[in-house]
Amino acid sequence: MIHYEDIAIGTHQSFGRYEVSAEEVREFAEKYDPQPFHLSQEAAAKTHFGRISASGWHTCAMTMRMLVENMSVVEQAGLGSPGIDSLRWIRPVYPGDVLRCETEIVDKRRSKSKPDLGLFKSRVRTFNQDDTMVLEMVSNGLIRVRDPDAPIEDTSAG
Repeated sequence: MIHYEDIAIGTHQSFGRYEVSAEEVREFAEKYDPQPFHLSQEAAAKTHFGRISASGWHTCAMTMRMLVENMSVVEQAGLGSPGIDSLRWIRPVYPGDVLRCETEIVDKRRSKSKPDLGLFKSRVRTFNQDDTMVLEMVSNGLIRVRDPDAPIEDTSAG
């Protein structure tokens, strides 16, 4: 099982495969983001998208699915997330796109008030089948410390 001590700043991973369907794009939009360019080809044709595109929030959800599936490959002592520092939708995601993720650990630190808890930052990038980045975010993760009695060292990148 991976704990805080096993996480190294600079570690890269590439993983995931998510096929985006028109039906799913419309279903998500109908429920959560019913803007016309997510629902109608005619409406989308009149915008800079040119055709139906997935909601940015749907792109986040698809990315999250790939992240969770990747976490299930190797068991982790993860405890969720207190949020993200930044999020950018770089390019539209369209039905027929096939997405994948890349992550990089950019920082980590132990909690001073809760010595059994570690925090780490990951840069998450989602790409389509053409290796075009469609999403970039910096997320924060919480993870158990294997040895809460070990001294807390400053391991931050900056």
